[in-house]
Amino acid sequence: MKKYGLIGYPLGHSFSKGFFNEKFENEGIEAEYINFEIPTIDALLEVLASNPDLEGFNVTIPYKQKVMSFLDSITSEARSIGAVNVVKVEHRNNTYHLKGYNSDALAFKQSIEPMLERFHKKALILGTGGASKAVKYALRSLGLETINVSRYERPGTIQYQRITPNVIKEYNVIVNCTPCGMYPHFDECPQLPYEAMDSKTILYDLIYNPDETMFMRNGKQYGATVKNGLEMLLLQAYISWDIWNNND
Repeated sequence: MKKYGLIGYPLGHSFSKGFFNEKFENEGIEAEYINFEIPTIDALLEVLASNPDLEGFNVTIPYKQKVMSFLDSITSEARSIGAVNVVKVEHRNNTYHLKGYNSDALAFKQSIEPMLERFHKKALILGTGGASKAVKYALRSLGLETINVSRYERPGTIQYQRITPNVIKEYNVIVNCTPCGMYPHFDECPQLPYEAMDSKTILYDLIYNPDETMFMRNGKQYGATVKNGLEMLLLQAYISWDIWNNND
């Protein structure tokens, strides 16, 4: 039986295990998908050693960047993005070769592109982690200018307290790439001047649990178009499956 999985910490919120195991059952595929909740990235070596039949795995918070140093090869796109969320395990002569990919960028691009209008030219990306790197790559490929929002002073970022109503009007696409508002913290949201939003504002939240975060709800109150991360998650899962089962 083939084995696939997910590495990250924590994994209580994860959708992937249920999605893939249901897919395997419905399609009669002899495989299983396991959550490998590892407290440090170094524990990946133990996962590989104890699961010699592992064919591939997804990578989630907080290891999308840290995992790269463990890989034997990385696609040029994933290297440009600076984050990996899909790893293919190729078995060669009693050893393995780990190849890293990024499915987040393509999945996000396919999900947000139908929402964009000609007046959507600039985007705020909330967060600076691995997911934000994929979102930046996708938005720039669609022709949007981007700037990352951070709680801390970092080069090339703007801080939350500096986001004025005028900034919201100019950067009318806002993507939440942070865990703020994710289950069980339903009552939290990024601190933004939501009252400056209107029908030209897009709020895209990579969170999918809950279905509607406070970030989305606050924006919708002022007419913003909102979307959660479920479609992106489904798209990246399909892309992951294609990666694990192609012969590149």
